[in-house]
Amino acid sequence: MTDKDMNLFTSLRAAFPEPLDATAIETEDGLCYSWRDLERASAMLANLLESLALPPASRIAVQVEKSVEAVLLYLATLRAGHVFLPLNTAYQSGEIAYFIGNAEPAVVVCSTKNFGWVSKIAFQAGARHVFTLDDDRTGSLLQRAAHCSDQHQPVPRQADDLAAILYTSGTTGRSKGAMLSHGNLLSNARVLQSYWGWRSPEQGGDVLIHALPIFHVHGLFVALHGALINGSRMLWFSRFDARAVVQQLPRATVFMGVPTLYVRMLAEPALDRAACRNMRLFIAGSAPLLIETFQEWEQRTGHTILERYGMSETVMLTSNPYLAAAGPRRGGTVGFPLPGVALRVCGDHGQVLPPGEVGGIQVRGPNVFQGYWRMPEKTREEFTDDGFFRTGDVGLIDAQGYVRIVGRSKDLIISGGYNVYPAEIEACINEMPGVAESAVVGVPHPDFGEVGVAVVIARPGASPQPDAILAALKATLANFKIPKRCHVVPELPRNAMGKVQKNLLRDTYRQLFQPG
Repeated sequence: MTDKDMNLFTSLRAAFPEPLDATAIETEDGLCYSWRDLERASAMLANLLESLALPPASRIAVQVEKSVEAVLLYLATLRAGHVFLPLNTAYQSGEIAYFIGNAEPAVVVCSTKNFGWVSKIAFQAGARHVFTLDDDRTGSLLQRAAHCSDQHQPVPRQADDLAAILYTSGTTGRSKGAMLSHGNLLSNARVLQSYWGWRSPEQGGDVLIHALPIFHVHGLFVALHGALINGSRMLWFSRFDARAVVQQLPRATVFMGVPTLYVRMLAEPALDRAACRNMRLFIAGSAPLLIETFQEWEQRTGHTILERYGMSETVMLTSNPYLAAAGPRRGGTVGFPLPGVALRVCGDHGQVLPPGEVGGIQVRGPNVFQGYWRMPEKTREEFTDDGFFRTGDVGLIDAQGYVRIVGRSKDLIISGGYNVYPAEIEACINEMPGVAESAVVGVPHPDFGEVGVAVVIARPGASPQPDAILAALKATLANFKIPKRCHVVPELPRNAMGKVQKNLLRDTYRQLFQPG
């Protein structure tokens, strides 16, 4: 690959082990896909995209259930030189209408069951093609691709060329599309391959249990890229099943999950040291891991979970050490900045703070995104004059150099690994009959890490019911955004300027889901 050809697919393909007949992905149903299957099928899909005569670097929006075929579509998008736009399967029509209207994709791929309403939105927004893809290897996308050649030359791409757009909502205003380049994704994949000690096939090889969704960074870029760029086999779960995953642990060496998955596996009696006898590494991220979970996992399995930190705009930024010589893995921290990543903690006036002081986390590196799609002003706001990205996270660097996240700016909630933005939920509640005002805060939860709690003030003479409010939200928003509880109260705590003091609300409801 030349310096001018930085197509991410080309680098992933170069790692496929020869010969190509070994198993690359094995599903929970026992289906096996060889490396040759990945090569041929992604070529056929790439040829289908090329047959559509799309404009260069067209967006390919995809909202489908997790499947190996969805991975093949991702690889095909890369090799055809287009831009992949994954969308959470929980998003409803209002959300999808915004994403498609903003990104203006040339192609939209959805589940057959959603074709009616998705295609209407897509065609109204100017999309030229809408295909279906289901998790049982059916759909119009595969039917069309079956007639295409299985030979395809990847389209050359430069490091700064766009590879994917991931939408990440702000706490105010509309969602923002984080633009990630081929260079962003490739540099991070290579750093993680080295830092986490991925073993080559010649060294015995790693086997990854892939049990994460593939519409966000963790499952799509960290887990999937990790296995592909190392030529490692994957044990594939279309949906997380704690008992089934524990049963497969003896056949694997690497597992990545959000804290919720670890909590659920700890509830399985079969999880013990024998089950983990061949495991090399357990990685956790996307949400805070409770220290109780960290400690119980170590006691039950003999393995210390490696926590790391990243975000949609940057992929991975920090990691606890893999090698013992680099230091212990410390619960409650996210480790050290990865090689090539510069990380600093700054005060309110931009000054760099010394170790131990809490401030805003800023980062710079080859993995940091190019900016927000069609939001140049917002992009400029989020970068400092010397090129650091303001993450919006609040944390500190301790005396030993470990990074600790102590909070999220602007009240972001991370529930089960998904970002939940209170302003979006509050806007929906405030429009409901009988509601004067609302506030949504995150509180600790033993399973999801954090969950939302809605606190509502009624209009004079009205009596909105908590259950009715939550039911109405379910018709509007994705399920992971729905607060777990709703309380109607006489008033909200405010400061002298009239601003709601969410810190007091969090303190009030902090013990709501705690045992005992």
